Amino acid sequence: MAARSKARKRAIDVLYESDLRGTDPVSTLAERLAQADPPVPEYAVELVEGVTGNLGRLDEILGSHSEGWTVERMPPVDRAVLRLALYEMLCRDDVPDAVVIDEAVELAKSLSTDESPRFVNGVLGRVLRERPPATPLPAPLPPPPVAPPTR
Repeated sequence: MAARSKARKRAIDVLYESDLRGTDPVSTLAERLAQADPPVPEYAVELVEGVTGNLGRLDEILGSHSEGWTVERMPPVDRAVLRLALYEMLCRDDVPDAVVIDEAVELAKSLSTDESPRFVNGVLGRVLRERPPATPLPAPLPPPPVAPPTR
């Protein structure tokens, strides 16, 4: 398993545990960092802090793109996987969207129900399709006309 995949799994562990315990994910993260068994990769720390810092907005997007499900009704593992994936898709520019979706589906396959991978893929696909395209950079200005030489 690649380093970032392991970090995502560790971040999901922290987010899921916090959700079940009703505690702040950053506090749970601090406990896990103090224990250091298993170690918490730096990328997992960035993910947990990023999800926590953007939780309201992520849940708003999640709720509006998950047909027939409220965020509160979702299985806790699916909710953690989707929050993390949305954070990577919408708040970070160092991971391609296709990688984020693939990683999220793989996490759902290994950690949740048989229906979860399809659900996770569908929600993230809807977010991706409905996200406004990036604004292209303006075309460069043409060079100034060259004046004919004067004699």
